[in-house]
Amino acid sequence: MKYAVAIDIGGTNSRVALIDEDYKIIERVQFPTLASDPDATIARIVETIKSFKVEVLGVGLSCPGPLDLLNGVVLDTPNLHGAWHNFKIEKALANATKLPVYLQNDANLAALAEAVIGLGKDKRFVQFLTISTGLGSGQVIDKEIYIGAHGYAHEIANMILWRDGPQHGSILPGGIEAICSGTAIVNRALAAGLSVRHAGEVNDLAVQGNKAASTIMDDAKEYLANGIATLIAITDPEIIILGGSVAIKIDGFVEEVERKVKAKIFPGLKDKISVVKSNLSEDSGLLGGACLVFTKAA
Repeated sequence: MKYAVAIDIGGTNSRVALIDEDYKIIERVQFPTLASDPDATIARIVETIKSFKVEVLGVGLSCPGPLDLLNGVVLDTPNLHGAWHNFKIEKALANATKLPVYLQNDANLAALAEAVIGLGKDKRFVQFLTISTGLGSGQVIDKEIYIGAHGYAHEIANMILWRDGPQHGSILPGGIEAICSGTAIVNRALAAGLSVRHAGEVNDLAVQGNKAASTIMDDAKEYLANGIATLIAITDPEIIILGGSVAIKIDGFVEEVERKVKAKIFPGLKDKISVVKSNLSEDSGLLGGACLVFTKAA
């Protein structure tokens, strides 16, 4: 049996998993990310890998972006601070573990998992979007992640769709993440005077007939559909898979987005394109990390 290690470094927590070639998670360890100390986080990762007690082919690593995927470097990600910025994480982890390390962002790895073992496994051109705290995207062509000329392909969070539209954090006004992500939905609801904790509660109010909540949810679906229709026009995928808590947990969200998407594309494509809800768990990024290792290091 072959094994890979998959790592997801988040702004709050990091997860390290041992995964076999059948994509079964054998062990998984989670611990707080030291948001200002990459060396301490690397040391904890190395300790965890050693605890697995099996030989592994390599490490698939995801880290908050933006990333320099060509050189394995964390850039100025807002979720990690200080010494993390411009940190050569791929090289540092490879030196510490003496293993091949392959860095990708979490959306790209989730997209790879969808293309290899998820709903896109029988497709050549797979588009994935995650709609959760943020909004991420990845595309896989013939089981290979498409990263573009500079490693920035599908970094769509700042895709401007709404002139002088909503804005949050480092997302530019009118960026798709500032309209469609769970954070954006909640922020707009709070600004409208609604008492909510997550996007699902905004949707519940919309279902109950609250006009402000209905507008916010309609905007999220409409502009997400605009973004997806734009991706279809440019890259012509066979399937669009939506993951993340907003897509997975809000009843009817994906179906309504698909209806809107099909109203925005050429008639000849309507029967060829499907927008579907992911059937993988929240571990899709970890599974994608293992996919990357088995593809690159096997």
